[in-house]
Amino acid sequence: MRVGLVSPYSFDVPGGVQLHVRDLAEYLIGAGHDVSVLAPADDETHMPDYFVSAGRAVPIRYNGSVARLAFGPLTAARVNRWLERGQFDVLHVHEPVSPSVSMLALWAYDGPVVATFHTSNVRSRALHAAHPLLRPGLEKITGRIAVSQAARETVARHLGGDAVVVPNGVYVDQFAQAPQNPAWRGTDERPTIAFLGRMNEPRKGLDVLVRALPQIVRSYPGVRLLVAGPGERDEVIKAVPEQMRERIEFLGMISDAEKASLFRSVDLYVAPNTGGESFGIILVEALSAGVPVVASDLEAFARVLDGGRCGVLFRTGDEGDLARRVTALLDDPHRRADLARRGAERARIYDWSTVARHILTAYETVASSHEVTERTLRIARRL
Repeated sequence: MRVGLVSPYSFDVPGGVQLHVRDLAEYLIGAGHDVSVLAPADDETHMPDYFVSAGRAVPIRYNGSVARLAFGPLTAARVNRWLERGQFDVLHVHEPVSPSVSMLALWAYDGPVVATFHTSNVRSRALHAAHPLLRPGLEKITGRIAVSQAARETVARHLGGDAVVVPNGVYVDQFAQAPQNPAWRGTDERPTIAFLGRMNEPRKGLDVLVRALPQIVRSYPGVRLLVAGPGERDEVIKAVPEQMRERIEFLGMISDAEKASLFRSVDLYVAPNTGGESFGIILVEALSAGVPVVASDLEAFARVLDGGRCGVLFRTGDEGDLARRVTALLDDPHRRADLARRGAERARIYDWSTVARHILTAYETVASSHEVTERTLRIARRL
């Protein structure tokens, strides 16, 4: 099957949607399908052979974050050329209502379309206001996927219709079998806690974890907080009490392999996000590596952690509750081991071998439906 995948967000910058598209493309290629990915990116950036650049992206504030998007006539021309060359059996667009490449591809394409909705934004006035402009493109979508129940509710409320829930995928074994890094491993006296995300983005919640740190240090004076991800270290450190600064180690940007090793090495992974999360792929990655997870009780996170059966939930934004949960978990190695086991089992339902099977079913369904429709139209024209 010839599949065209479209990401609206720039492949120059890591993000959940981009990683999902990349991993799906590589899984499908490994299964024998012919796949091409279109997304914004600088033309000078080295990309895989299956990738085609839609041109340079510009940063735009979107859904509580800063997204790098591409739009306009030059981008539209690249999209059209890619579609003409591709002759795809199925076009799979991600985030089709974002003002970027996915929307342009949807407007230009006339074949079978599957769309995946990643965003949870149930109070979006912009989506509601823009619906008349979006309707012609949305009517071309014959298969709708939402990565979570929250994303599905966003689709139903603002765009009408329904979507089948197919979560984001993870190569579970890559995390489960990653080597540990002795530099990141903790001890009983010096446990290690990891945070991974954009440091300066408020909704990622690093400030909540930093505010919880003094209370954790009172119980574990040797605790180390390992912070990985993009952002300005100096801006973060300004908000940290001076006596706490030596407890934090900034790792900066790390590779996928280093991320898996980080999860495999630390005693706890903390996700203190404050909102805007429709799924929580980072939690699945941590579960896959067998590290106990402490996460804010966002609906999306609670679903991934099976309501707290596979991880510990704390009240979103409450640094005191976070500190108490972390300390209690560090005090109880047997519970940590039980959560690690449950989490590793839970992660298997998100493995790409399962997730891709559902996506391929959607492809086959829309392709068959389009073929029947085309055949019906040809017959009608002859009558």
